[in-house]
Amino acid sequence: MTTAPEVRNEPIRMGFGRGLLAAGQADERIVALCADLVESTQMHLFATAFPERYFEVGVAEQNLATVAAGMAAVGKVPFISSYAAFSPGRNWEQIKTTACLNDQPVKVVGSHAGLNVGPDGATHQMLEDIPLMRVMPYMVVVAPADSVEAEKATRAIAADPRPAYLRLARDATPVFTAPEDPFELGVARVLRPGSDITLVGTGTMTWHLLDAANRLAEQGVDAEVLHYATIKPFDEDALVASAAKTGLVVTAEEGQIAGGLGGVVAEVLGEKRPTRIVRLGVRDRYGESGSPAEVLAHFGLTGPQLVEPILDAHRSR
Repeated sequence: MTTAPEVRNEPIRMGFGRGLLAAGQADERIVALCADLVESTQMHLFATAFPERYFEVGVAEQNLATVAAGMAAVGKVPFISSYAAFSPGRNWEQIKTTACLNDQPVKVVGSHAGLNVGPDGATHQMLEDIPLMRVMPYMVVVAPADSVEAEKATRAIAADPRPAYLRLARDATPVFTAPEDPFELGVARVLRPGSDITLVGTGTMTWHLLDAANRLAEQGVDAEVLHYATIKPFDEDALVASAAKTGLVVTAEEGQIAGGLGGVVAEVLGEKRPTRIVRLGVRDRYGESGSPAEVLAHFGLTGPQLVEPILDAHRSR
C-alpha cells in the first residue's frame, strides 16, 4: 500500500464531488440530480460547472429516483444524491422498479451513511444500506475508504454501465490511500500482508483495522488486512486465498452485520471455504447521538477497541 507522507483528514464526500466534476468533464452524458442537499453531498461542484446538466428535485427522494431512471432510459448517465437515510432509505422501491429492474445506469450516492453521521442520531444513521442495496439484482455497491478512493470510485462507476450505489461518510476521516494506488471495481486490495489472521474491512472501518493490525503486531500477531471498496461484485478469490492462509477471519463495519460486509464474507466462506469468522459491527440495534468519535467508541469500533476481540478470537482458535 502506498500512503501519503502525512495522514490528513478530509470528508470522503469531498472526493465524490471532485470525482463527479471530473466525470462530467469527460462525458457529457452525465447529469446530476439532488434532493435539496447539493452542498452537503458535494454535488455543488458539478452543478456550478454544468448548470444545464443539474436538476434540483427538492425533498422528493422517490421522484429523484424515477426521474433519473427516465433520463437513463434516453441515454443519460444520472447521479442522484441525498443522505443515505433518505436515498436509498426512502426510495428503495423506486430504485428497484425503475432503475434496477430495467437495468438502467442510475448511480445512487448515499451520503452521511453509517455511524459517522454522529450527532444527527439514530434516525439519520443509515446502518442498513449495504444489505438493502447488495440484494438488488444488477446493483454495484461501493464503499470507498477515504476521499482519494472516493474520487476514483466515482469515476469508475460513471464509466460502468450498471446501476451503482456509492456509500459516503459525513465527517472528516483519515486519508491513507494515494492517487497512484490502483482502483478497480470488484477487486479487493491487500493493504497489509499477514499470516496469522485475516481482517476484512470496507469504507472508513478499514483505517481502524489497519490501526488494530499495527497494535496486534506489537503483541506478536501478524494480521493481514483486506480492503473491500467494492462489496458487490465481491472479490471472492481474494477472501478465499487469505482465509486459506490464516484460518481465521474477522470483519468490521460501521453498519449492521446482518447482511452487511460480515454477511457477505460468511456467505462466501460458507460456500467456498468454511472458516471461523468473527463479525464486528452493529448487532441488531439502532445508533446513538454523539460526535462521530463518541458513537464509534460506544460501539467498540475504534482501532484500539478492536484489538481485544480480535485477540480473543486468535487465542481461542
